[in-house]
Amino acid sequence: MDEGIGSAKGQSDIGEMSFEQALTALEEIVQSLEAGDVPLDQSIALYERGEKLRAACQKRLDDAQARIERIVTDSSGQASATQPFDEQG
Repeated sequence: MDEGIGSAKGQSDIGEMSFEQALTALEEIVQSLEAGDVPLDQSIALYERGEKLRAACQKRLDDAQARIERIVTDSSGQASATQPFDEQG
């Protein structure tokens, strides 16, 4: 089990992973750490990689939220403009 986590994900650059790949890798690391059957040194390495994956996922979520736009409609119900998601209109 630790072979897959160390080898496959260790070779993948986190910056090149899709959000889904990074999230799956993070979930696998969490499961391994929760199982408690990983040696201490490897647990520390997995934790460090997990933190990098978490940060990458959070950045992608933050970037996506910044791009979300809310459709503003005119009196006839037609889309007339967009505005940032978090801007009150």
